[in-house]
Amino acid sequence: MEYTVQKLGSLAGVSTRTLRYYDEIGILKPARINSSGYRIYGQAEVDRLQQILFYRELGISLDNIKEIVTAPSFDGAAALIEHREKLLEKKEQLELLIANVEKTIAVTEGSMKMSNKEKFDGFKKKMIDENEKKYGKEIREKYGDDTVNKSNAKLQNMTQEQHDEVTKLAEQVTLTLAEAYKIGDPGGDLAQKAADLHKQWLCYYWNEYSNEAHAGLAQMYVDDERFTAYYDKEQPGTAEFLRDAIKIYIGMKK
Repeated sequence: MEYTVQKLGSLAGVSTRTLRYYDEIGILKPARINSSGYRIYGQAEVDRLQQILFYRELGISLDNIKEIVTAPSFDGAAALIEHREKLLEKKEQLELLIANVEKTIAVTEGSMKMSNKEKFDGFKKKMIDENEKKYGKEIREKYGDDTVNKSNAKLQNMTQEQHDEVTKLAEQVTLTLAEAYKIGDPGGDLAQKAADLHKQWLCYYWNEYSNEAHAGLAQMYVDDERFTAYYDKEQPGTAEFLRDAIKIYIGMKK
């Protein structure tokens, strides 16, 4: 079975402009161009378009999708299994949010009561899922599944008051760290205050705190470019400064 741009667009529910753009950027090229100059797509292109739309649904950028689907090692069957797992996670989150909305409607109508914790369960589940997507592999390899699962459970069971407190702490860490960086001394009072605030913030998520784990996380902030980009977005070098401050805080560096 072969398709023109219009027929493939109609089949997949995307615009012909989108398909032409995918051709231009090299993410989905037609199988051939016919004698009349029309783009013609075959089964392989249909399958690739499906993969692209799956990745788009998961919020992945076109640049990253292109790297994935054009890689020589790309395995379509394995990708479908991964899509299924991600979509099931998304389904679970949506079902939790729907249940949350339904309970809230019932509360509004006076037919049931709802705890403050229940009001935010769906949103906390979304936060956990997003963290798993971004950093789950690295964190689990470093600290183990049991530690990460306990941390996720602690976040899921966090009360609204605790959530407000940890959000405020995160803001204090950011502000204090920025001021300490201007001074430039990781062993100074302000930098050590930032390290202590960072420890307090961690303890809202970790079941058990240890100096070694704190130091390991601080080093990951430097080693992993995603963490580094987060801390360095306002001032390059902040991630390294925080690592050094934490090492001094726990007595690893003088």
